[in-house]
Amino acid sequence: MTDYQTPRNPDMSAPRYTGIPTFMRAPLADTLENIDIALIGIPYDGALTNRPGARHGPREVRNQSSLMRAINHATRINPYELCKIADVGDVPFNSVFNIEDSHRDIEDFVSSVISGGAIPLSCGGDHSVSLPLLRATAKSPVALIHIDAHTDTWDSFQGSKFNHGAPFRRAHEEGLIIPEKTVQIGIRGAQNVSEGWDYSEGNGMRVMFIEEVQNRGIEAAVEETRAIIGDTPVYITFDIDSIDPAFAPGTGTPEIGGLTPPEALGLIRGFRKLNHIGADVVEISPPFDNGDLTSLTGATVMYELLCLLAETVSLR
Repeated sequence: MTDYQTPRNPDMSAPRYTGIPTFMRAPLADTLENIDIALIGIPYDGALTNRPGARHGPREVRNQSSLMRAINHATRINPYELCKIADVGDVPFNSVFNIEDSHRDIEDFVSSVISGGAIPLSCGGDHSVSLPLLRATAKSPVALIHIDAHTDTWDSFQGSKFNHGAPFRRAHEEGLIIPEKTVQIGIRGAQNVSEGWDYSEGNGMRVMFIEEVQNRGIEAAVEETRAIIGDTPVYITFDIDSIDPAFAPGTGTPEIGGLTPPEALGLIRGFRKLNHIGADVVEISPPFDNGDLTSLTGATVMYELLCLLAETVSLR
């Protein structure tokens, strides 16, 4: 077997359709130690309220991420030259039919990654997984950049407080995020009640509805967000439904009128050199995709987040 076909020693210049797929063709880790950035799959969608399938997101994003190359054409960042990156596999689950137990599995796994010294970059999974990710990552309250069609600050649904529409309400209640340093970008879509919007704004979170973002422009959204975040440790969470379903149809709760892919990439690139402590991309549902478009978009977003985190590591 040649080296490029060995997942622990991949060859980035080999044909991209060869070998065993890992996130970004990064090495598959033998250990959680001596890694700067850990790429993590979270195949869990037990907290969904609408279309299922996000449990299959990590596997297909890994497949599509083989199309990613090393050097970012816009920023000229080569994350692989800046730090040690590895795919540490998927979170192992012991009780997938219980949301709280599954969240505990996620928190425990990611805590072990962080204890080894790595920054987590995760691919879900439904958006409920961001709550245990924040529990593992936020040793004290952190800033949050949340790019999404929905605020995800609703409360209980069908008897569960931990559904995918509630992670940032729970995160606020648990003291994981600083509401005055939380920015939610791209929010849209009709609702039966205004509870989520009201909760976010009533507790000091900056909510940028999509019309404001499109009217003011990406640069203005970035500038205001950077001013709010400052040098506070910040976590970025990116829901693929922030992008218009014309470009990313494979998701659980699509909302028309969203960001274009260039706008989404412009946002992420605008957050360079902040004090990043982790990131995730979520809600990619391959069963509802068209020609793997959403998974490819998710892989590209994950690569851009990887560039952000790698630059942060190199500057510390």
